[in-house]
Amino acid sequence: MSDDKKPRWVPLESNPDVLNRYIYNLGVPKDWGFADVYGLDPELLMMVPRPVTAVMLLYPINDKSESDENKLGEEKEEIPGVYYMKQTVGNACGTVAVIHALANNTDTIKLEENKHFSKFLANTLDKDPNEKAVILEEDQAMGAVHEESAQEGQTEAPSRDERVNTHFIAFVCKDGGLYELDGRKSGPVYHGKAGPDTLLEDAIEVVRKFMARDPDNLNFTVMALAKLT
Repeated sequence: MSDDKKPRWVPLESNPDVLNRYIYNLGVPKDWGFADVYGLDPELLMMVPRPVTAVMLLYPINDKSESDENKLGEEKEEIPGVYYMKQTVGNACGTVAVIHALANNTDTIKLEENKHFSKFLANTLDKDPNEKAVILEEDQAMGAVHEESAQEGQTEAPSRDERVNTHFIAFVCKDGGLYELDGRKSGPVYHGKAGPDTLLEDAIEVVRKFMARDPDNLNFTVMALAKLT
């Protein structure tokens, strides 16, 4: 399927309020949510609620980020225990990143079983990354929740046909490793050892590398999925 024929969604705004309304509609309890990471310095990281179970990064896609010589981490085909899916819906990187963040933390974040997202996870858990992507493409309920959230931002939502030049990814900790989950890749990207208590700091070290390859670009946003109360 060519890019022009792929289904496209309206992009999500990089805004904790928008994403929190989104995940609460998916069945996440309201004592969890996304919080802004206002800077990478230790004193600013101390302001982020704890514990942190995932980190989401929005970064600019350009020649610098796409260059083979600027690739970061070790790309894996499959990691046992890591929920990973491909992204085949245009502009759906925000939803794919949210799914990655939540699906890899169901032991900590107890989802409401009567919400559709729990059914989506149950239906995709044993599927391969491409099969998961097809299920998301065809899931009208997930698409409707995404669409509703995309219209709730502080700025006017762009057209679903607009090709945005920023991209959401998620970082999670699994079995002592830090993994970047990006639906455009062939699989999870391993970034070294990490622990649940230091996930934020470990992920921020990778975020620094993302920023270092494009130091004059300001279009980076970092959010943490954390226990809010």
